[in-house]
Amino acid sequence: MNQTLYIDNINILKSWAKAYYVDDNPIATDEEYDKLYHQVLDYEKQNPNDIIFDSPTQRIGGDIIDRFTKASHIKPMWSMEDIFDNDELQEWLKRVQKTTKTIPNLFCEPKFDGASMNLLYQNGKLIKAITRGNGKIGEDVTHNIKTMHSIPLSIDYLDTIEIRGEVVIRKDDFVGVNLDRVKSGKEAFANPRNASAGSLRQLDPKETAKRKLIFYPWGIGENSLKEKNLSDKMRFISSLGFLSPPTTKKCQNIDEIEEYYHYLISQRDEIPMMMDGMVIKIDNIELSEKFGYTTKYPKWMVAYKFPAVEKVTKIRDIALQVGRTGVITPVAEVEAVDIDGAVVNRATLHNFEEIERSDLRIGDSVIIIRSGDVIPKITKVLKDRRDGSEIKITKPTKCPNCNEELLDEGTLIKCQNLNCSARVISNIKYFASKGCMSIDGLGESIVKSLYDKKIVLEIADLYRIDRDRVLELDGFQDRRVDKLLTSIENSKDVECWRFLKSLAIAHIGEVASKKICDIFGLNIIDITKESLILIDGIGEEMAESYIEFMRVHRDKVLELIEIINPAIIEKKQIKTNLFIDKKIVLTGSMSQSRTEIKKLLESLGAIISSSISAKTDYLIYGEKAGSKLQKAKSLGVECLSEGEMRGKI
Repeated sequence: MNQTLYIDNINILKSWAKAYYVDDNPIATDEEYDKLYHQVLDYEKQNPNDIIFDSPTQRIGGDIIDRFTKASHIKPMWSMEDIFDNDELQEWLKRVQKTTKTIPNLFCEPKFDGASMNLLYQNGKLIKAITRGNGKIGEDVTHNIKTMHSIPLSIDYLDTIEIRGEVVIRKDDFVGVNLDRVKSGKEAFANPRNASAGSLRQLDPKETAKRKLIFYPWGIGENSLKEKNLSDKMRFISSLGFLSPPTTKKCQNIDEIEEYYHYLISQRDEIPMMMDGMVIKIDNIELSEKFGYTTKYPKWMVAYKFPAVEKVTKIRDIALQVGRTGVITPVAEVEAVDIDGAVVNRATLHNFEEIERSDLRIGDSVIIIRSGDVIPKITKVLKDRRDGSEIKITKPTKCPNCNEELLDEGTLIKCQNLNCSARVISNIKYFASKGCMSIDGLGESIVKSLYDKKIVLEIADLYRIDRDRVLELDGFQDRRVDKLLTSIENSKDVECWRFLKSLAIAHIGEVASKKICDIFGLNIIDITKESLILIDGIGEEMAESYIEFMRVHRDKVLELIEIINPAIIEKKQIKTNLFIDKKIVLTGSMSQSRTEIKKLLESLGAIISSSISAKTDYLIYGEKAGSKLQKAKSLGVECLSEGEMRGKI
């Protein structure tokens, strides 16, 4: 390799890295990147005087630093005023209007929950990366920032410029980081913000590199850009190779601001980074400077914070739930607390290893977090608030429901009693659920009543219910009983795959059930492990789970097949169409339910997926489509509106 080829190869590596880390659209395999990277590295070892400043090899330094030094910002790095409701928003807008005589164009964007960072570029090169600190002086973390591929080491702009933004970690990556910490005996981070801040202060930059941090610009300090609006300046910053926010909006009145604010709240689970609010800024720079600053923050911008999803509460007790497979799951019963409009009194704990790792005790004060409609989880135990009255939690040795001895498998504790009422009730409820046999009117409380009165002691009993005995139950009259019995009768002749899925075999869901029934039809019992593993997508663990279930429950499954007579739906000859054998993702609100749209596309031979990737053939979107639509566009996936999709059928 000569110097010319060396420079060309560096440019290729930079373009591949940008496509992977910034555009989320890989254009080379990891193997290709690694091979070329090491060729460049070998050349640099032999020609150290030729090393280019922004070579990808310079991103991860080999030296561990002793400590972080202090560094000054050229222009102050302000904090933001927080507002929390519509009344405070109106007050801020009144102040704006009083100064500007009108409500100017406002530039709104998500407020990510991470660590604020100031990047200083001179002559097109990254000189320093400084934390916010006290707004004037922060810590120089340049050594660690260079490990982040979303931050260019050089930009196509030669004047001095300070680019401000947030260092964040994607929620999925945050989960992975915490799993690694727990495995190595360290305490998990309480939230992505703590993970971001902690990662920046690693003395070994290789440790920072493992955390998969990303940088989203949100502002500018020192600069000589000529654009009149902040939104235009930020668009220019993005053109230099930085990430753009997943969504922004210009607003002109309070109604538009509130509409976008609630839209962002609705997208909290869709957008892969943790958001804690929305930032509102006067877009015109001349007007914003006229509006001025306080000693703490600019008057021309506010952070409109989302309702709290993180609260402190106390552990009252630990409840033990018995699942349909016998797994005992501990659930924390907590003092009731309002989180984002929902009264929360329970939090998930997953298993007893988690309790032991966090040293959780009854009576502890804890931080719990709620995301969407998912059951809240405990993120931190506040041990410094203990007063000595807390009670240690021990693993149970007997089933809380049937009192049989439990099998301790380490991470999982199981009740092995197949006749345990909690297991039976859970299995019957799952069997009847939507997506399985779809028997209306068989919720948990009804199933429990039927079981307690010994009317239904196993799944097959559903199909031989004594009508008169059901009428004796509280709240059951002729019409309700007849409706239930009709729904049970109508579940017969169901598609074979639904029947198989309803048996609740561990690791065997809808996709696996469809594949097994497509190949074996109703001969679903005496299948060999070797035959199962040959099916695409079914691995060793799934096959073993299936074989063991059929071995233990053979007679009961045969009885149910006799009663229900599951149907094998012969595949219709599908005419050639645009969607046959294509991987499709659905997003947004449509004229029909997603389930109906899914059925329609599957009838055309399409393969429906829940996540976007470069292998997706089409994204079909409806109203209020969120981050999936943006990601699809960035990956070059063809996007069709619902109307366009219907026009191509």
